[in-house]
Amino acid sequence: MKSLFFAIVAFFAASVAYAQSQYQIQSGDTLQIEVLEDPSLNRSVLVLPNGSITFPFAGSVRAGGRTPGDVQGAIASGIASNFASPPTVFVTVSSLRPRTTSSGGSSGRTIDVYMLGEISSPGEKSLSRGTTVLQALASTGGFTKFAATKRILLRRTDPRTGKQSVSRINYKSIAEGAVTQDVVLADGDVIIVPERRLFE
Repeated sequence: MKSLFFAIVAFFAASVAYAQSQYQIQSGDTLQIEVLEDPSLNRSVLVLPNGSITFPFAGSVRAGGRTPGDVQGAIASGIASNFASPPTVFVTVSSLRPRTTSSGGSSGRTIDVYMLGEISSPGEKSLSRGTTVLQALASTGGFTKFAATKRILLRRTDPRTGKQSVSRINYKSIAEGAVTQDVVLADGDVIIVPERRLFE
């Protein structure tokens, strides 16, 4: 009986692994990335609307339309120069892009904000209207040790023209009270916490 149970478990595990290996990643998916040789690099990343992700030492990596195996290879190549031997990278799809059920957009009491980069809990966040950048960052579980908190980026797209603007935000100054105006977020905003540069 035990052998039958283990055979069934092994079959399902193999089926899941095969499905993951064939799946083509889409924007809005969340990926779990692990580096065997350096667990401090392990993180969840959100695939941006343009299909890219960012990862320490590898920079921007194209993920949209590729399989987890393809992304594994790209990240391993991108970070290889930081290791004595080729690093072992694992990429899995931890959650799929949320499917919207209403066609009217976010006209209610909440807005959808995308948060990525060097934060503990990246991804799409449904926040109350009137939420500021500081409040949104507080909901992510904090920064990673790689976070460049003085040059956080806020990308905003004008829904009428489609033009995108980028604002630079110094979280440290806002948190310390040096800057009194905290930016109120709008639906569709993208907050990017970049990787800290050497000696930054």
